Amino acid sequence: MAAYDPEAWSDLFVAAAGASAALAGLVFVAVSINVERILQYEGLPERALQTVLLLLSVLVVSILGLVPGQSTNALAIELLIVAVVFTAVIFRLGTKEKREEDDPVTWAISHWSLVVIGTLPFVVGATTLLAGAGGGLYWTLAGIVLATVAAVANAWVLLVEILR
Repeated sequence: MAAYDPEAWSDLFVAAAGASAALAGLVFVAVSINVERILQYEGLPERALQTVLLLLSVLVVSILGLVPGQSTNALAIELLIVAVVFTAVIFRLGTKEKREEDDPVTWAISHWSLVVIGTLPFVVGATTLLAGAGGGLYWTLAGIVLATVAAVANAWVLLVEILR
């Protein structure tokens, strides 16, 4: 079944690794262009690091998916460890960001939704891959897509919205 066969996903992992590495490089450029402004806002340096880590998580997951000859269980355990570590670090960085006092609910939804959609599908994917049921690598695909979207949204803030 394709959802639990890492070799069937090798083309996706190759494409995701290349795209995430390129995007991470562009985020570094965006941050370096606006570094003085980013440093002026409490929590924004952490958001920049979250953005890089979201893309790095896609890169690491993709590289692990390309390891030849490893068992599905080995990949699942590797992905689970990576997913939990990245999720914990990205969440921890998010707690340092300044909260909007005018509308804390809107702030929480807009801020945490990007973090959640960019990290939790990897945890679910690794867990279901290990269990052999529940979606497997389709969840990992969702993680790749959503982490990339979340990172691009954050990059937009770091490059464009900060100048408004």
